Amino acid sequence: MGRDGTVSLRRERYDRQIGCAPGGHARPFGMIIMLQTEFPFVLPCGYVDEQGNLHREGSMRRATAIDEIEPLEDPRVQRNEAYLSILLLSRVITRLGTIGAITPTIVERLFATDFLYLQDLYIQINAAAPHLVETQCPACGSRFVIDVGVGEMAG
Repeated sequence: MGRDGTVSLRRERYDRQIGCAPGGHARPFGMIIMLQTEFPFVLPCGYVDEQGNLHREGSMRRATAIDEIEPLEDPRVQRNEAYLSILLLSRVITRLGTIGAITPTIVERLFATDFLYLQDLYIQINAAAPHLVETQCPACGSRFVIDVGVGEMAG
C-alpha cells in the first residue's frame, strides 16, 4: 500500500463493484449482473449548433423495443425508409455536449462522418449477442457476470 492509501481505496472500489464485502468476503445476495446501458462517445467531427458552438462528447443508451417500433409509423419513414436511422438516433442519444434534448433536426444536421459513426455505435450497442462474461472474484471466489461491451472502445 502506498503512503496515501491508494491501493487500499482501489481494492475497496473493486470489492464494491464485484459484490464483495470489505475484507474480501462474499456478499450474501448471490450473482451480480452489471449491464451497461449508456455508452459515452466522442464524435470524429462534432455538431456545430446555430450559435457556432462545437459539440463532440455525448452518450448513447441501449435502444428499447418501442424505440425501434414507434418510428416505423412516422410518415417520414414511410416516405423514405432511410429516415428511420435519424429517428432512432434522436431517441437514443441522451447527451451531446451541452444540448439538452436531441431532436431529429439535430441528427439531420450532423456531418456524414459523425452520422455514420453513430450508426455503427448504435449497431454495436444493440447487437443481438450480449457482451456478458461470467468471471470470478480473485479475493473471495464469488462468481458474477459483467458486461464487457463497447464501453471501452468509445471515444
